[in-house]
Amino acid sequence: MSSGQRRVFSREFKLSAVKRMMEGERGPALSIELGVSANQVYKWSMHFRRGGANALRPACRPRKVAVAFDPARDVAAARKRIDDLERKIGQQQLELDFFRQALRQVGDARRPSDGSGVPASTRSSKR
Repeated sequence: MSSGQRRVFSREFKLSAVKRMMEGERGPALSIELGVSANQVYKWSMHFRRGGANALRPACRPRKVAVAFDPARDVAAARKRIDDLERKIGQQQLELDFFRQALRQVGDARRPSDGSGVPASTRSSKR
């Protein structure tokens, strides 16, 4: 087999290898016996654990999955997202304005008066 060709294994072959691993055979020894990389056997095992026997692809090239592109749906979703973000920015701006005004009022209330009155602090005792 030339280096550019890929080996293709049947679903039954992969399932047999996975079952043998699950029964306790060690991956590296099994991979040598089967003539497959240990990494590949572990990948098959992972796929089997996630989705059962159906997750082990059959001995054929995987089909390309066509991604449905719907410009109208994508644009509508983008506009909704933009509207949500603009609404959130508006709410944050209202909160910022509220807190700025509250901070101004607190600052004005804490300013000392210019008129005569009680001293701002008492003198320290000299003992």
